[in-house]
Amino acid sequence: MMAKFLHFLKQKNYLPLTLILCTLMLGILIGTVISDPVDATSNTDDPITDATPLVVPRADPVENQFAELASAVRPSVVSIQVMAEVEEGSSGEDNPQGNSEDFFRRFFGIPEVPGQPSPRQRRPGQGSGVIVDPKGYIITNNHVVQDADRIQVSFADDEEIYDAKLIGTDIETDLAVIYVSQKKDMQAARIGNADAVNVGDWAIAIGSPFGYRETVTVGIISAKSREMGSGARTRPFQKFLQTDAAINPGNSGGPLLNIRGELIGINTAIISRTGGYDGIGFALASNIAVATYNQIIRYGRVSRGSIGVEFSSNQSPALRRSYGADNGVFVSRTIEDGPADKAGMEAEDIIVKVNGMTIMDGDQLIEIVAGIEVGETIPIEVVRTEKTVKLDVTIADREKLYPEDFASENSEMEDGEEAEVRFGISVQEITPARREQMNLDQEEGVLLTKVEPSSFGDDIRLLRGDVILEVNRQGVSSIRDLRNIQHSLKPGQDVVFKVLRLAGRNWRTLYLAGVLGER
Repeated sequence: MMAKFLHFLKQKNYLPLTLILCTLMLGILIGTVISDPVDATSNTDDPITDATPLVVPRADPVENQFAELASAVRPSVVSIQVMAEVEEGSSGEDNPQGNSEDFFRRFFGIPEVPGQPSPRQRRPGQGSGVIVDPKGYIITNNHVVQDADRIQVSFADDEEIYDAKLIGTDIETDLAVIYVSQKKDMQAARIGNADAVNVGDWAIAIGSPFGYRETVTVGIISAKSREMGSGARTRPFQKFLQTDAAINPGNSGGPLLNIRGELIGINTAIISRTGGYDGIGFALASNIAVATYNQIIRYGRVSRGSIGVEFSSNQSPALRRSYGADNGVFVSRTIEDGPADKAGMEAEDIIVKVNGMTIMDGDQLIEIVAGIEVGETIPIEVVRTEKTVKLDVTIADREKLYPEDFASENSEMEDGEEAEVRFGISVQEITPARREQMNLDQEEGVLLTKVEPSSFGDDIRLLRGDVILEVNRQGVSSIRDLRNIQHSLKPGQDVVFKVLRLAGRNWRTLYLAGVLGER
């Protein structure tokens, strides 16, 4: 049969092809036989070491209170991006530089001591915020959104970026409220009571340090009721919780939480010698944040009462005893034509009672008076030459009594009839006390506090912090002078500003000019 098969292949001319195929198959068979011993040697069951192989376990979540808390609160924390004014030469990030003496100026953008205005540029910035009302209301820091042309908000698990509206700000507490209308079904954080916090309690911070969104850090409450300030400037309404939970640039405005996930503070500040986390962070107490927020959403601003007196902090009991009182606040000066002055209060009086409440120190005095409605008349008792004197004092708006302390409340340069020749700037008049702080010899000039983008002032490179001395060789000593000069100008006219600009510690004179355009 095989002979017949071969004869068939030969007749059909398949024999040569068949021989080639048989040869290839034989070669493969021989190669397999030869290689098998080698493979057996390399795949032996005997390991080269006595190490035990590792095994990845099943992905079972680890039960952890911090993890549960972070997951629950995460939807209430937002990332905020702004285009805002920053100091010339800064990185544009919420980045601390220097030591504890200047951390407010460099890290948080809170205005400097009035005597040290700095040139400003427009750069992008970022920070954090916390949703406190599911309708879209968010608390953040004033320094995050101040001077912003545009505020945008990013939410957890949402790729969209939403525009936000600024509802109001408060320089005294460095808080701001913004509102997002487009997004629905927002989750608000639960509000806690900072008065219940104890030193040593757990503290959790959430925010966007250096732009890394939804970062969670954990520490403890290191101290309560910390008071901070920049140089000689203090802000009596800022009471901070100190924490060692890592807070870095970009955390500003985000929440500080207790172990129950309740909001107990708004992350606001750090002290750093390196520009980053050094273990000391500060969050504004939630009780203060809530009181500030409630006024902003109602009025758009915060109104605090004042009686117009000045006094030193940390007064010695010996001082009070020397003037015949065991408690109270020793008055060093009354503001001229202020409420206390009009009521007959004098320097060297000791305020011992306000509205029937005994006064022990300056913080208590400020807190009580600030909480009384502006325009209300209250009884105040003072000790004068060891005798008690009763006065009726009408509470005034603190902001109006101390306008130099509110740098963001600028006197806007607006006039309906001459709107086409607006310079696009805001200014403040300079008080003698502020002029001394600024080390400014000239008695003329107004302080430039804001420059609108793409305005005439921006075009000729006016900067925040400049002192305007002249416009078109006409002296400027007040806002009225500047307005009067505006009325005399027309579009197409050459305009020259003579200004002083701080360079280091010295003022130098600059002349900035341009052609006034249409509105």
